[in-house]
Amino acid sequence: MNNTAPKITCIGGGTGLSTMLRGLKRFSPNITAIVTVTDDGGGSGVLRTELAMPPPGDIRSCLLALSNTEPTMAKLLNYRFTGGHLKGQSFGNLFLAAMHGISGSFDEAVAKMADVLAITGRVLPVTNENVWLTARFADGSRIFGESNINYAKLKKGCRITSVALSPKHPKALPESIRAIEEADIIVLGPGSLYTSVIPNLLVDGITDAICTCRGTKIYVCNLMTQPGETEGYTVSDHVSALLMHSGCKLVDYCIVNSNAAPEAMVQKYKQEGSTEVKCDYEVMAKLGIKVVRAPISFSQEHFRHNPLALAAVIMDIYKNNKKE
Repeated sequence: MNNTAPKITCIGGGTGLSTMLRGLKRFSPNITAIVTVTDDGGGSGVLRTELAMPPPGDIRSCLLALSNTEPTMAKLLNYRFTGGHLKGQSFGNLFLAAMHGISGSFDEAVAKMADVLAITGRVLPVTNENVWLTARFADGSRIFGESNINYAKLKKGCRITSVALSPKHPKALPESIRAIEEADIIVLGPGSLYTSVIPNLLVDGITDAICTCRGTKIYVCNLMTQPGETEGYTVSDHVSALLMHSGCKLVDYCIVNSNAAPEAMVQKYKQEGSTEVKCDYEVMAKLGIKVVRAPISFSQEHFRHNPLALAAVIMDIYKNNKKE
């Protein structure tokens, strides 16, 4: 381990977190990814129900993002079966499920898989407890289960006002708390606001550790709004939701994208109910959070964060903050 490189703790889940990790591992080997465990859909949901284990999907993606394996191994772990009872299931999920079967706890299973993949840094579940996500909507209704929330949001046509965990107050993994306390840089996001980022803040000890730590605290805002979750949200709407669920000033900096999406892509996303997230700078200033605007996206089939560009901006914020 390079003791001179900054300790970076990233908190989130889904595609956004794993994308960012691919860039950050080029700048520091001292990376800890703290990953949400509320997914109950798809292959992860099946394994969760049948094997009574936390969902492996987001954990698997982060392990692969930090791995130093041969391309064939990465391809194998990403392989999805195309028929039979295993149709749609990822081999990597099954691999982690098998590790869980021979380990004393889920975090131990994740650590063993990390050793097999020779990852840079480490990946931790935010908690070992079996937790589910619930959402409350502006009409007063309450929906149970992450996989049901997006559908309910689209059907109701009203905003999510808050999310919670069931059971309430699960205990954080001690190593996750320690990773936050010792971090030089803490990054929240990018990722689905209510289903990938905020659930981590609802685990006992996580928010307190973030709010009291001395590291540089950064939120990476999403490039596009998410149908069924954040339609019409501005940057400050995203940040306000984070602050509401934390009860403190959770971050000092917010990274927003300065690249405009190609018009053809804008129209494609519009048909799906998604638009570019607009930054309302005056509101962000009132929240006391510094906005860092930078070209951190690229366009292929989708409009995505550029791993290296995003990582470089995070490192620049950290270096400039140290000088202040």
